[in-house]
Amino acid sequence: MYGLTEEQQELRKAAFNFAQKELAPQAHEIDKANHFPGFRDFWKKLGDMGFMGVTVPGEYGGLGAGYLEHCIIQEELSRASGSIALSYGAHSNLCINQIYRNGTEEQRKKYLPKLISGEHVGALAMSETGSGSDVASMKLTAKKQGDHYLLNGTKFWITNGPLADVLFVYARTNPDADKPQHGITAFIIEKGTPGFSIGQQLDKLGMRGSPTAELIFEDCKIPEENVVGELNKGMYVLMSGLDYERLVLAAGPVGIMQSCCDTAFDYVHQRKQFGQPIGTFQLMQGKIADMYTTLSACRSYLYNTARAVDQGHILSKDCAGVILYCAEKATQMAVDAIQCLGGNGYINDYPTGRYLRDAKLYEIGAGTSEIRRLIIGRTLNQEYK
Repeated sequence: MYGLTEEQQELRKAAFNFAQKELAPQAHEIDKANHFPGFRDFWKKLGDMGFMGVTVPGEYGGLGAGYLEHCIIQEELSRASGSIALSYGAHSNLCINQIYRNGTEEQRKKYLPKLISGEHVGALAMSETGSGSDVASMKLTAKKQGDHYLLNGTKFWITNGPLADVLFVYARTNPDADKPQHGITAFIIEKGTPGFSIGQQLDKLGMRGSPTAELIFEDCKIPEENVVGELNKGMYVLMSGLDYERLVLAAGPVGIMQSCCDTAFDYVHQRKQFGQPIGTFQLMQGKIADMYTTLSACRSYLYNTARAVDQGHILSKDCAGVILYCAEKATQMAVDAIQCLGGNGYINDYPTGRYLRDAKLYEIGAGTSEIRRLIIGRTLNQEYK
């Protein structure tokens, strides 16, 4: 089903077995404590499995596979723990893939091997307190001084921020540009750079255990060779990466939906009322049938979009469309899973509340549902001009 090759089916099986053994048993405690003590050890295990550089060629330590394979791994990790899978997506796609796609050969050789092995943790820093959907209004500045840049300002809501060894950061290099989006440049910044520090760590509703923080830059000195892409052309780097980001992260809500089905379907066939399993009552049959078909439709949209991208057909409306559709359906399915469990669904001894809190993030991060609809609508408008 879903037209996966034999190799892709084997990859799914390997990712499932790994995630269910190494991650799923810890998901409840990670959420409860908002902390994963074994984060770095787990990261190295991901590296040993070859899961970190899925879309990066073997010469840098990657798998040299496609975005469909990346989605399969993201989905299975999300099925085990939405929060740690989110950190994986930020590391493997937002950081590693951006360095591979846009970095110089020297930057690739310097940073990719340790990121792909799992020895280092990666992050992307784009958003600020006043620059979320309006990312071009960012205020972090980078002023040229000789052979380096001085960065001043902050970033906010940065996934993996507290742990990251390597960060892909956007800053304003030309405050006098004719348009705000024309004065932004991308940089690679290393942990421990003087002037760079971690601010407040955020206590989130969901995705707990995926470390998220404010980043602070105070006369942070970054060498000129750490510029990624062309000077003042950072928005081109940023926008070209968003399609891939939305595609890969759309596998997150699909994995959460599978978790909802796993938990709810098992429960309704064990829980008995009026002398029979509640899953055999027609209203409950209707609910689980809807959950199953919704998951199947979302997975089909995800895999077909990933296949198209792997074949060179990158459609912004579908990269935005697949995460829009999957994210909203995941939130609703988590509500349905809670309903299937009744009173037990509403207590934190069961995982359905975590599914709901984790799923909601995907309607906000990587571009809100509203921004995704705007992208799709504008693209459709252009097709009729």
